[in-house]
Amino acid sequence: MTSNTRLRTAMAGALSLAFALPAAAQSPAPASSPASPPAWAQGRSEAQANSPLAPHAPRLTATPVERIPVDSIRLPEGFRAELWASGMPGARMMARGEDGTVYVGTRTIGRVYAVKEENGSRSTRVLAQRLDNPNGVAVKDGSLYVIAMNRVLRYDNIAQNPNAEPVEMTQAFALPTEAHHGWKFAAFGPDGKLYMNIGVPCNVCTFDENRHALIVRYNPDGSGREVMGHGVRNSVGFDWRPGTNVLYASNNARDWAGNDTPEDTLHRLSRPGEHHGFPYCSGAAWQDPGHTGRKCSEFPAPVALLGPHTAPLGMRFYTGTMFPEAYRGRAFVARHGSWNRDAKIGFDVVTVTLNADGSEGKVEPFLTGLLDSGANSFAGRPTDVMVMPDGSMLVSDEHNGAIYRISYGR
Repeated sequence: MTSNTRLRTAMAGALSLAFALPAAAQSPAPASSPASPPAWAQGRSEAQANSPLAPHAPRLTATPVERIPVDSIRLPEGFRAELWASGMPGARMMARGEDGTVYVGTRTIGRVYAVKEENGSRSTRVLAQRLDNPNGVAVKDGSLYVIAMNRVLRYDNIAQNPNAEPVEMTQAFALPTEAHHGWKFAAFGPDGKLYMNIGVPCNVCTFDENRHALIVRYNPDGSGREVMGHGVRNSVGFDWRPGTNVLYASNNARDWAGNDTPEDTLHRLSRPGEHHGFPYCSGAAWQDPGHTGRKCSEFPAPVALLGPHTAPLGMRFYTGTMFPEAYRGRAFVARHGSWNRDAKIGFDVVTVTLNADGSEGKVEPFLTGLLDSGANSFAGRPTDVMVMPDGSMLVSDEHNGAIYRISYGR
């Protein structure tokens, strides 16, 4: 018998045996593993498994001007809102260049926009696209820094060369690669250093506290990394109090702990490297039942409570002179709006008036009208605020891809 004949005989025998065996004796097909829950559902209890709550899907196309809800905006007496720029799906964080160009980062759509004003009119263009959540934008010495999920790009001499090719700085900054809460807010501080947040890579979990839930600063070239604050779960907005150079930061607390628990917060980072509580403590001294290793008494209390699941993002101190004296020096905070709450809350801008030493703040409404509480629906999502040289304030609206200008008395 040749070798080929022996091989065919063996294969035939094996096949005969396989077909002769009962089905139960044959190897079962491997069971498909259950799909992993989406990142935003992490931490959801079994009792919440059928909850309809989920993040609001962003609009990825331009909203027609006639559908942008400027007329719905309500402000204190004497203030006025107008549409300043539009046609920018996903518009989020803002930075102003030395020539007056406003650069606008995005999250889901992956673009960076440039809004240029000339002779009273504004033109908008896409400066960069196909980036991974380029939320962070900052300008220094004529260079635009774009901070994406795990990437840093620098556009030099951007005002004179609007089509500049970016300088790749990713390796120098060596940012974490985790996607959950990986989008950045960035700003240059009074010390000339580049500050940014590094969010927690989960809803609530155990993580490397020297790598996540941080506010950090770098030299502009990416060297000299320093941790300015630990235990800040997800700050997407911070600024320095005028006259003090003390850093304050908004913070998003965890989800799936109840409609009213915990509250989002505003923190004062008065000492570099201080721990602000997460994952052990959040909101109004709320101890997370899954993380009891440290007590709330060990951490500095928040300066202000900003409401449960309101999603406070961009925040800036008012440094202009257009607004009345009572508003000067206040923190303005864009509350992006809730998703992890049955009755929606936020979708507005509030102010925080600090006491003399900056340790406590009083929260008051400022820009409202975009939330219809009766219908539990919203028409816009304020995302960032920025004071302009004339004292007016810009407010970005991610939902409508628009920027509003808030002025007073003129």
